[in-house]
Amino acid sequence: MQTRFKANMGRHPGCQWETVRLRLESRPDKFSIINEMERTGGEPDVLGRDESTGEFLFCDCSAESPLGRRSLCYDAEALATRKQNKPAGSALDMARTMGVDILNEEQYRELQKSGEFDTKTSSWIWTPPAIRNLGGALFCDRRYGTVFVYHNGAESYFAARGFRGILRI
Repeated sequence: MQTRFKANMGRHPGCQWETVRLRLESRPDKFSIINEMERTGGEPDVLGRDESTGEFLFCDCSAESPLGRRSLCYDAEALATRKQNKPAGSALDMARTMGVDILNEEQYRELQKSGEFDTKTSSWIWTPPAIRNLGGALFCDRRYGTVFVYHNGAESYFAARGFRGILRI
């Protein structure tokens, strides 16, 4: 983690590794979550710090949507309503099991300011209830140098679509 942190200082201006290390060591209960982010291909790194709480924001910073979290529909309801060719699970359930939150649009755009992510894949993002209640869900990617927000049926899933998580420590 220290190597990734130091190799990508532009993601977390003003953050010092020693401060991050001390925060991590004070929260050993979060180690398993970061390990799961890593194990599923997320390449977690510090994206910044919440100045109001002092918490560091650890986000999946893999170039493409984490490989171990793809081919998922949006949520449990979508998984339950899909009649055939069901995926192995849902993005929201997997995020909850891991202990992370799925990125919202603002967080996704903030991530994109620190590099170019999802140029060949896409990632589900948190979907407002007004959209979800109508059967839809949102996802993002970067194409043509621009971040796009799209919609799909929540029950859809694709080999190139996963989700990115964020963890506050």
